[in-house]
Amino acid sequence: MIISKLETIRVGQFPDLIFVRIHTDTGLIGLGETWYGASTVESAVHDHFGPLLIGRDPHEIERHWQSMFRLSDHAGYGGAELRAISAIDVALWDIKGQDLELPIYELLGGGTRHKVRLYNTLGVYGDITDGYDVWTKPVEVAQKLLDEGITGMKMSPTDFIARESDGQLLFKEDLEWALRPLREIRDKLGMEIEVANDAHAKWNLPNAIRIVREMEPLRPMWHEELISPLNEDAHARLQDATSTPIAASERLMTRYQHRRFIESPAARITMPDLTWTGGISEVKKIGILASAHQMPIAPHDCVGPINMFACAHICMSTPNVMIMEYNRAMHNGWYRDFLDTDLEIENGYLLAPQNPGLGTRLRASVFDRSDLSVRQSSERGEPWLMSSKRYTYPPPEIQVEYIASNPRRAGGAANINYD
Repeated sequence: MIISKLETIRVGQFPDLIFVRIHTDTGLIGLGETWYGASTVESAVHDHFGPLLIGRDPHEIERHWQSMFRLSDHAGYGGAELRAISAIDVALWDIKGQDLELPIYELLGGGTRHKVRLYNTLGVYGDITDGYDVWTKPVEVAQKLLDEGITGMKMSPTDFIARESDGQLLFKEDLEWALRPLREIRDKLGMEIEVANDAHAKWNLPNAIRIVREMEPLRPMWHEELISPLNEDAHARLQDATSTPIAASERLMTRYQHRRFIESPAARITMPDLTWTGGISEVKKIGILASAHQMPIAPHDCVGPINMFACAHICMSTPNVMIMEYNRAMHNGWYRDFLDTDLEIENGYLLAPQNPGLGTRLRASVFDRSDLSVRQSSERGEPWLMSSKRYTYPPPEIQVEYIASNPRRAGGAANINYD
């Protein structure tokens, strides 16, 4: 089996969403996705990684991950290249699972559980307006979630009050106003529902410390990104100011950035976003690294539907997963328009996918959309020749002669796959 074609799929309704499909010569198709900067991700898939992968064996997932990362990390391990790697990695795992007729979590060591508890991020889409309603009827919003079996929620009460000063100035009366919905929930429902605070990195450190201290009696589940995770020492000072766990962070890319927060006092929960930080392969490694420090992980969502499926496999196979993010507004609002097999949600839990591979695929109707944009690539290239554009190497024919004739290279020319 070899990779015959890479395909990117975008829809005008969600311009930041991009699906990646990897086709094989046997007819199997793997599906991945990522979010943000879709046009730059598309270029990375086709111009950067497509020539590397075409004609290769899709089963060699770790080899492909390392080769893609090494081809791009000279420019820094983040941005569009890493989002492209994330989507490609998920699609490769999907192919492998389909070929072996097993769900991906079985390939990751098997299930440590068969369901994982969800918390709902308050979103707005279609008829579900939780993100708006929490300001006018917070207890009702929380009670609706409890009635569905969902015992955790996440809101962003301080985002609005950070806008005027860009997080540099905080007035006491503004903070009182922002925390009013959470106070009402605690007054009426007590601790029946966990409430996490997500601040989207809008505050400076002194104001973040004021916020965590003011919220301490309200017992939030965690504080997420009160400050940007650019400086783990600043995060450690924030964590030292509160008994509430600090969660960091979907903005951290790969095990290398997460390591600094896992191995320091900067956070007590690690929160990788699978479609940004390196895919299934990398989040599994982040989970293992966190487990060595007895730290839980809480995978990030609020992107597209494939992320939830991919995270389901991580959640089932990773013992130190704490809880999974879920956005019921998007799930009930538009995820189902794209997938032929829906997520299984039952009484506040995400259930293990049962189908081989990822467990779902794009609906045929997606390809009939009027706002659809599809790009394909099937041209093979050699990364060691691509590298010669940047570095001074012998001419290609001499490189081939060396690789084919050098007896120290087991297999000779057959091993001309990567630099």
